[in-house]
Amino acid sequence: MTSTSPATLGSLTGIGVGPGDPNLITVKALNHLKSAPVVAFPKGLNGRMGVAQRTITPWIEPHQHQLALQFPYVRDSQQLTNAWHLAAAQVWPYLSSGKDVVFACEGDPSFYGTFTYLAQALHSQHPEANVSAIAGVCSPLAAAAAAGIPLTMQGQTLAVQPALYAVSKLETALTWADVVVLMKVSSVYSEVWSLLQRLDLLACSTVIQQASQTEQVIYADLRQWRELTLPYFSLLIVQPQPQVPGLKADLP
Repeated sequence: MTSTSPATLGSLTGIGVGPGDPNLITVKALNHLKSAPVVAFPKGLNGRMGVAQRTITPWIEPHQHQLALQFPYVRDSQQLTNAWHLAAAQVWPYLSSGKDVVFACEGDPSFYGTFTYLAQALHSQHPEANVSAIAGVCSPLAAAAAAGIPLTMQGQTLAVQPALYAVSKLETALTWADVVVLMKVSSVYSEVWSLLQRLDLLACSTVIQQASQTEQVIYADLRQWRELTLPYFSLLIVQPQPQVPGLKADLP
């Protein structure tokens, strides 16, 4: 059995395509996307396109092969590991035949990105694989721009909670961070609202759902929004500083 020479291998590049607006993809990521013979992305749920696939669809050409990879929305570590290794096994035949593959990742590949797990799984199976990443616009940055607020100013510290399984973690973060971003807030919104009310932080809290997308909705000053039914891609920013005069919301 002969081994594949590293010189003949294709490259796997993770590209951050932003939080949903196709115009937020960077020029560098777009150039890689257009030049790749194989374009991979997370498979959407229930037959629908996922955010990454929907974002890159305007740029895909008919000659490019599209590879949808299954990544389950679960917390079970073994199930997730199996999915990452299966995805790596699906990508490898293209790389080993010399074809470059781009993997479109929501937001930024290094910011809680699925690409990180794919890259790790691929390297564990094939240490010789060529892997790189291109930065993108992550959802907290897009959400702050949409709401017309600075995410941080001067010496402010920032805490990001990727998901909240215990409200006490948010309360702890609020003791040391000047600004807190709570991602995936939909399932815990009621508990978070009560905590922010107790700490008198509702007036300086904002919810942005589906930032940069056509379905984007912004709820500022949460004192009037005790009950909200939010989609999965919703985040909350606790920012005690006032809005910068003249800084307007970035509407999709």
